[in-house]
Amino acid sequence: MLDPRVVVVTGASSGIGRATALAFARRGDRLVLSSRSPEALGRIADECRALGAVVRVEPVDINDAAAVRALSDTAATVFGRVDVWVNTAAVMAYGTFEELPAEVFDQVVRTDLLGGATVARVALARFRAQGAGVLVLGGSLLSVATAPYMSAYITSKWGLRGLARTLQQETRDAPDIHVCLVDPGGVDTPIYRTAANYTGRIGRPPPPVDRPEKVANAIVKLAERPRRARSVGLANRFVRLGFATMPPVYDVLVGPLMRLGGLSRDPVDANTGNVFAPLAAIEDTAARWGRHWLRPAGAAAAILAATAAAGVVARRRPR
Repeated sequence: MLDPRVVVVTGASSGIGRATALAFARRGDRLVLSSRSPEALGRIADECRALGAVVRVEPVDINDAAAVRALSDTAATVFGRVDVWVNTAAVMAYGTFEELPAEVFDQVVRTDLLGGATVARVALARFRAQGAGVLVLGGSLLSVATAPYMSAYITSKWGLRGLARTLQQETRDAPDIHVCLVDPGGVDTPIYRTAANYTGRIGRPPPPVDRPEKVANAIVKLAERPRRARSVGLANRFVRLGFATMPPVYDVLVGPLMRLGGLSRDPVDANTGNVFAPLAAIEDTAARWGRHWLRPAGAAAAILAATAAAGVVARRRPR
């Protein structure tokens, strides 16, 4: 048994947050778990208790600042302090910017960016009072690159990266307070199915697809040995490099590859998903996308075709 810490996880009922709660439970930490869904929270709390963890459950929407402050107060009252706060609460929407209803776009940004900012504000106030603490914010590969059909989520994650970097600068006066960002690539979680959708096709994680436990393990490591950011995903470095160094080629490739690898063949009617309210029936740890749906030959053909198209575009440009 390592020294138990007090860990708050917002967004704990599903996906990466749920895997993170279990990872800290296995370590023997004391947990305060929060999300919008009391039923899903109850299930993950039972699993953590079965691993021997002491767990407190608090249903909270991170868009409610007063509720987030009350969550912090509860954690400190029950356990005496907060050592680590992990925020993975997020929603997503598929659709072109012009097709996405304004209220859906706004709510995604409100939850993923402004909700994250609310958590950061409350967590840092707690850490300042204590003199120490680690805040881990759930970022994304899409905080350093862009892709069609995901404008609201990308806007949020780019903003969250900027916020995290600013907070790292502003906490330099407190060497025992750390702000960390974890950036996953494609992860097998339910967010793709629970996302709002206006494309006609259910979204799916782009390959290669990691298990949520891999990201959870990275978060636990950040809590133990804080660093500014940690990228999780085999393809992340290459995507980032392509986006930064070859913008024209990247822009030609990303549309076809997104339609091939980021959208499934399963049809779906336009819907708001879980953007405004949880969909507890399908919010479990993994969506079981795995890697079985990826057809390497088809993917390679698409990449070659897109590369050829990029070459044609480049040759036709006036010099």
